[in-house]
Amino acid sequence: MAHLLLIDDEAPIRASLREILEYEGHKVAEAGTGMDGILAATKTSFDAIFCDVKMPQMDGLDVLDMLAKKQVASPVIMISGHGTVETAVDALKKGAYDFIQKPLDLNRVLVTLRNVLEREVLVETTKVLAKKVHTSQSHQMVGESEGIQQIQHMVDTVAPTDARVLITGANGSGKELVARQVHNHSQRAEGPFVEVNCAAIPSELIESELFGHEKGAFTSAVSQRKGKFEQAQGGTLFLDEVGDMSASAQAKVLRALQENKISRVGSDKDIQVDVRVVAATNKDLKAAIAAGEFREDLYHRLAVVPIHVPSLAERATDIPQLVAHFLDVLCAQSGRPVPKVTAGAMTALSKAPWTGNVRELRNAVERLLIFCPAGKSVDEALVQKFGHIG
Repeated sequence: MAHLLLIDDEAPIRASLREILEYEGHKVAEAGTGMDGILAATKTSFDAIFCDVKMPQMDGLDVLDMLAKKQVASPVIMISGHGTVETAVDALKKGAYDFIQKPLDLNRVLVTLRNVLEREVLVETTKVLAKKVHTSQSHQMVGESEGIQQIQHMVDTVAPTDARVLITGANGSGKELVARQVHNHSQRAEGPFVEVNCAAIPSELIESELFGHEKGAFTSAVSQRKGKFEQAQGGTLFLDEVGDMSASAQAKVLRALQENKISRVGSDKDIQVDVRVVAATNKDLKAAIAAGEFREDLYHRLAVVPIHVPSLAERATDIPQLVAHFLDVLCAQSGRPVPKVTAGAMTALSKAPWTGNVRELRNAVERLLIFCPAGKSVDEALVQKFGHIG
């Protein structure tokens, strides 16, 4: 069922067209003047608009102009009993989808409407696919260094299995990206990817965040809530900064991994979960085990396949590719042309220390793009001024 708008100053025409369209199962709104039609179209999103050409005060061509100025995206089908070839051409030039002459032919109206709606579905499908492609590009591992090639090989090998993965590396090195790659190349790719930053959640709330809670389990638990394990059902749960998890939460996570069961805070009822767990940390977990800060049995449950992500300093040869990739992604988001990067600028970027790793490099590229004048190249002077590379 489509939501349609009829703009025509003749009530009998609106009534007959409305009867036809409602019989076909569509929802129909009416406007007796061009201005009323514009007001309706700006307040409500219609799947299609039928608009008469000859109307007093404001004709259909003026309506088309106003709809374009107000950025109304609904496709417009023009109808007229006084149409000429010139009028039809003008309407199509102004953005009309089609032009139908009165007296209205029922089959022509319905076929035109069907074509409009099918086109809109195709447009939306294309947008969804483009978004998926953009997301895929944003989440791809970039680089040809030995370290990145080894990671890609491990991801390709382990992703199709359900083995748990422990990703280690410094802050900003790309651990989440590796986790997403494992998910995207797995049999759970169509399921949810749920991320939990264990370091960002207070220790007294981490269990509720992971396992959920029942109403009244604690003072602020005003309703039942599903935790991240349940939200990730059928997909992947990414435990970021797992080394910062409290001892009690570690024990519950261990049970969930051993038995594939969890219980919400305030409940003794077991809930079966089907979740692949991928964890990441910037800490030395073996040292944390020796210090009594992390459970050794949990470590062995998580680290079925360990993957270490090198720092950007260890893969400096990847910096030119990373810069080009970030420029492509950021320019696609902002709709601006991709600027060139001079050899001097690229050398300066490649020699920088990048203690914040890939995350810091991306921020620098975004900053350079903001301050790079349109039509100009990113040069060494711009890098020195706005790169903040020390």
